[in-house]
Formats: sequence, C-alpha cells, structure tokens
Amino acid sequence: MGVVISRASLLRRAGWSGLRRGYILLGVEKNPGTKPGPARRLYLGLAVTILAVLVYAAYITMQFAGLRKLQSEMVDRNRRDSLQLLRIQNDLNSLGLAMRDMQDASEPYPLVAWSAQFDRTRTDLADALRLEAPMAQATPTSEQRRYLYQSMNQFWDACDRMFALAQGNQNAAREQIRDTLQPRQEALSSAVSRLLVQNNEAEEQAAARIAEIYNRVQRQLYLFLAAILLAIVLTSLYLIRNNMRLFAHVEELSSQRSDLAQKLISTQESTLRHISRELHDEFGQVLTAIGSLLRRTERHVAEDSPLHSDLQEVREIAQTTLNNIRSLSQALHPVLLEEEGLESTLDWYVPTAERQTGLVLHYEKSGEPFAIETGAGVQIYRVLQEALNNVSRHSGAKEAWIRLRFEPASFELEVEDHGKGLAPAVGQPGIGLVAMRERAELLGGRLTVTALGTPATNGTGTLVKLRIPRAKVEAHGD
Repeated sequence: MGVVISRASLLRRAGWSGLRRGYILLGVEKNPGTKPGPARRLYLGLAVTILAVLVYAAYITMQFAGLRKLQSEMVDRNRRDSLQLLRIQNDLNSLGLAMRDMQDASEPYPLVAWSAQFDRTRTDLADALRLEAPMAQATPTSEQRRYLYQSMNQFWDACDRMFALAQGNQNAAREQIRDTLQPRQEALSSAVSRLLVQNNEAEEQAAARIAEIYNRVQRQLYLFLAAILLAIVLTSLYLIRNNMRLFAHVEELSSQRSDLAQKLISTQESTLRHISRELHDEFGQVLTAIGSLLRRTERHVAEDSPLHSDLQEVREIAQTTLNNIRSLSQALHPVLLEEEGLESTLDWYVPTAERQTGLVLHYEKSGEPFAIETGAGVQIYRVLQEALNNVSRHSGAKEAWIRLRFEPASFELEVEDHGKGLAPAVGQPGIGLVAMRERAELLGGRLTVTALGTPATNGTGTLVKLRIPRAKVEAHGD
C-alpha cells in the first residue's frame, strides 16, 4: 500500500524539490524590504482594460446578434414571403384574364377546355401557399391570411361548380363566372395586395431599426475607442516613468540571468532524471511483480472460470500501465543516453518523434562519429526535442530535416523546416528558444535561428542550428 503514489503527486514533489535546490544553489532569498514594482498596478490596469473589452465585446455581440436575428427573421423572411405573394398574385391575375376570355361568347372553345389551365394554376397556387405559410409572421395579419386561405378554398369550390355547370349550360356557367368567380378573384387579389403592402411596411420598419442599431453601435464604438486611447496614453506615460527607473535594475539582473537559467536547467535535468529512475525502477518493478503474481495465480485457476478471465484482464491492465510508465520514463530522461550514447539515442528518438508528431523526418548524419559526453548529450537531446516541438506546433510544416555533423573541430545539429517560419522578432524570443540558447551556452556553443527565404522553400521556413566545439562535448575514456 505504501507504493501507491499518483504520477501528479510525484511530479509535483520532485519539481518543488528541484526548484528549492536551485534557489539554494543560487543563494536567492526574497528580500521583504524590496520596493514593489509597477507590476501590480499594471496588472490591475490590464484587468480593468480586459474587463472593459469583454463587456464591450459582449455588448457588441448582443447588438449584432439582435441585428442578425432581425435581418434573418424579419427582413429576409419578409422578402421571401413577398416573393411567394407576388407569385400568388400573378397566378390570380392569370385566372382573371382567363375568366375574362371565358365570358366572350365568340370564343370557339367550350368552357370546359379551360379546366386544364385552371388545374395548372391551382397546383401552382397550392405550392405557393404551402411555401408562404411557414414564412407568415404571427402578427395581426394572421386574420387576413386566414381569410385568404378560406377565400381561396371557396374560389376553387365555385370553380368546380362552374365547370360542372358548363358541361350542360354554357350561358349559366358564364353568369356564374361574372357573378361569383370574378368578384372572388378580385377579393383574393386585394387580400394579397394588402399583405404585400404590410410586408413592405414591416421591411421599412426593420430597416429603420437596423439603421438605429448601427448608429448606436457606432457612437458607442467611438466612445469606447476614446476611453481605450486614454487608458493607453496614461499607461504608456506610467510605463515610461517606471522604465527609466527600472532599466538600471534590469541591466544588473540580466548579468545574472544566464547563471540562473543554466543552474535551473541543471536542476530540472536532475529532477527529471530522478523521476525517470523512480518510475522505471520502483513502479516498473512493482508492476512487473504484480504481473508475475497474476500469471502464477492464473495457472491455479481453471481456464473456463470467470476468475481466470478477470485475472487475465487485470494482468493486461498492469502490462499496459507498465508500458506507459516506461514510455513516460523514457520521455523524461532516455536511459539510452547513459547506456548507448547520444547517437544511438537520436537513432531511436527520431522515428519515435515521427510517430508521435506525424511529421516526416529526414535524418542525415555526416562525418566521423565520436562519443558525446552524457551531460552534453542530454542538452543536445533537449535542443532537438524543443526544435521538433516548435516545428510540430507552430510551423505548419509536414516534414523536417535533421542533420547531425561530426566535424573535426565541432559538433553540429541542424533542424530545418519549410513551414511558415519560427524566427521570433528581435528582442522577443520565445521561452523554448531561450531555453535552447541557454543549453547551447551551457555547453560553450552557439544556437542560431534563421528564417529561410529561398525559392526552394517557397519563401518561408526556419533553420535551427546548434554548433558546439568538439572539445566541449567529446567523451574521453579513462
């Protein structure tokens, strides 16, 4: 029971221990008498600014959400509704023209000959009404729409009676057209016209509301920009005043940065090595022993027993956990560095990183290999790790080139990609690049990050190059 320690707890314990050891090595202690810097006020100002931006962003979002809703639910919907109403009105006008021609007794065709045209128009009107119904707004016009649908049904009922009458009495059918159908058609056209007018009025009102929202947002934007500009001016003046006072102190601290970073790197590597060994030796041995005990227990249980399958499942879980711990241990601190050296470790790591990152890695070695001291090998290995992480996370490239050169007077490592570029702005290096440079300085070497702009790389890309004097990294036998 005493060996059950969570991975997070172990990492926390080792990490804090490493940091404490780093501070002890540096002799750094917090001076309670130190005058507080401007950071607290700047953080407060930043928090207020961010809060103001968030509040205003929420306000703008709500305004534009309402605007989008207004446009989609009223303007666009009214326009689509008007198109269907115009379609209905066009069909009604066609019916009106047809009924006018049907009353002309000089027409050579009987009235029943018009039934096919009426059927086509009826089908088109039914389709238009079906499409228009979902777009009809729940407004006071609902009564008028109900009247439209009822009148339409009554009109077609009258049409059916007229065509039935026309089969026996043409003159009576023409009288019914004049007395019943034409008035109903005119009433339907008037109803559709009123709905079109109301749609136009609603669209004009929505346009006015949209213009009002735009004007309000524009006014608020000007006020917000003025407030932000004022805050920027005040903050800039405050920063200038404090920077003049802090530059001297920063210059003094910068001279100690390299030592601090290098010792913290050493402390970090020591911590990772300790965690890796603890995982590999302690937890690995415990899980191996558990697996062996489970395997022996399985032999004493019948294969068709439910307990046998449970034991087998637990053993598989233990084996999976063991494999994960070994992988974590290897990732924290590859044992191969101490056992086989840097070259063999990189031969193992490159295909492993290729599987993990999904990059296509081209690995090249040149020169006469020589043994690399273990401590130096750790730093070189970390530089390669960080360089490949940058390619995978930030460059957008799908492949990279790794070159290992064993020169007579130096050791060189290059990582090249043809992505969007990783070279930071001057004076603004990323944390990863800072750590890489500190590791290079720790070995007495130099790390350069060059932005590629050649036609071969389509104008983009990055080359990370680590060069270390051979005398600083070569391992010498006893």
